[in-house]
Amino acid sequence: QEYLDFRKERSRMLLSRRNQLLLEFSFWNEPLPRKGPNIYELRTYKLKPGTMIEWGNNWARAIKYRQENQEAVGGFFSQIGELYVVHHLWAYKDLQSREETRNAAWTKRGWDENVYYTVPLIRTMESRIMIPLKISPLQ
Repeated sequence: QEYLDFRKERSRMLLSRRNQLLLEFSFWNEPLPRKGPNIYELRTYKLKPGTMIEWGNNWARAIKYRQENQEAVGGFFSQIGELYVVHHLWAYKDLQSREETRNAAWTKRGWDENVYYTVPLIRTMESRIMIPLKISPLQ
């Protein structure tokens, strides 16, 4: 009964809800618990239909440019829900290290080529900064 009451109360607080079933890119790191403190950036890309294989092939090569500081946490794509949606999760010590790490990627030969080939595949993109709760294994 307590759970049913909770669900009823929760439904009064929600304005909308959207679910996705995601699969992990095989070339990306598996998300593992991390010590903190960290902030996380969730970058979401909505791709043009029919471009997921091209996106994945480019990122399979490009991820090596973003491994130096262990900031790559996980890469996922939608399987159920809105399709052709990609999520990249990145960890940084703070916003300053985010800026430095992202700027450093541009100095690596080949990163600009990855951006050149993947940007035309994108319909929309979004970036969210998240701070983990104390109970999260990603600190």
